[in-house]
Amino acid sequence: MATRTDAVQVDVRLDRASPVPLYHQLAQAIEIAIESGALKPGDRLENELSLTRRLGLARPTARQAIQELVRKGLLVRRRGLGTQVVRPAIHRDVRLSSLYDDLTASGRAPETTVLAHESCTPATAGIPVLSELLPADEPLQRLKRLRRADGEPLAIMTNFLPARFELGDGELAGRGLYTLLREQGAQIAIAHQIIGARLADADEAALLQQPAPLACVTAELVVYDDAGVLVELGRHLYRSDRYTVQTSLVV
Repeated sequence: MATRTDAVQVDVRLDRASPVPLYHQLAQAIEIAIESGALKPGDRLENELSLTRRLGLARPTARQAIQELVRKGLLVRRRGLGTQVVRPAIHRDVRLSSLYDDLTASGRAPETTVLAHESCTPATAGIPVLSELLPADEPLQRLKRLRRADGEPLAIMTNFLPARFELGDGELAGRGLYTLLREQGAQIAIAHQIIGARLADADEAALLQQPAPLACVTAELVVYDDAGVLVELGRHLYRSDRYTVQTSLVV
C-alpha cells in the first residue's frame, strides 16, 4: 500500500486539567493513531513547529512526545524526510516457539524463502558444538532461510537437524519448523539458548536489505527431545531495529 507523501495531522485532544503530562498525552494520541491505522508505516508526521502552533504547546513538549515514540520504535527521524512512522518491532518472550507461529499469532504476515537445504555432518558443518554432541559422521541436514514479516526482511535462520526428518522446501516456506518436527514425532522437551549481538557481514546485510554496518541480535539454540536426543541446533540473525527478546524476572 502506498503511503502518503504529505505530513499527516493527528487528531489530538489535550486535557490541560489532567495530571498526565501534556507530552505524554500527545505521545498517546499519536500512538493510538498508529495502532488504529490512521497513521501507517511510511507516513510522515507533522513537524514539531506545526504541532506546537496547532496545539498551543511549547516546542520542548512536542519534542519530548516524539522522542518517547522514537524510543518505543514507533517513529524514526530521517534527515530530509522528517519524522516517519515505522513498522512496530517484533517482541518475543523467552520460550520455545517458532518465529513463524509467533508472527502469525501477533497478526503479522510471515513469509519464508529457503536459501539452502543440503546434507552435511558435524565434521563438515563447522559448528564446534555439533562435534561435541554427535559423531563426526552423523548424517545431518542444514537449512538456511530468510524470514520476512509483512514483506520486510527480519531474520536469517540457519538450522542443523538430523537427516531422519523429512522437510520439503514447500512446507518450510509455509509453516513453522517446530510444527513440522512435532508432526514427525519429535517430542521437544528442553532447549538451551544464548542471545548475543554482532554486525552482519555484507552478504547478510544485503539479504536483510539494509546498509552495512548493520547491528543484529543473534540467537544460538540447542533443542533436545524428552530422551535427551538432539532435535536441532539453530543459529539465527535478527535485525536489531525490528526484533527484541523479552523475559520476566522474579525476585
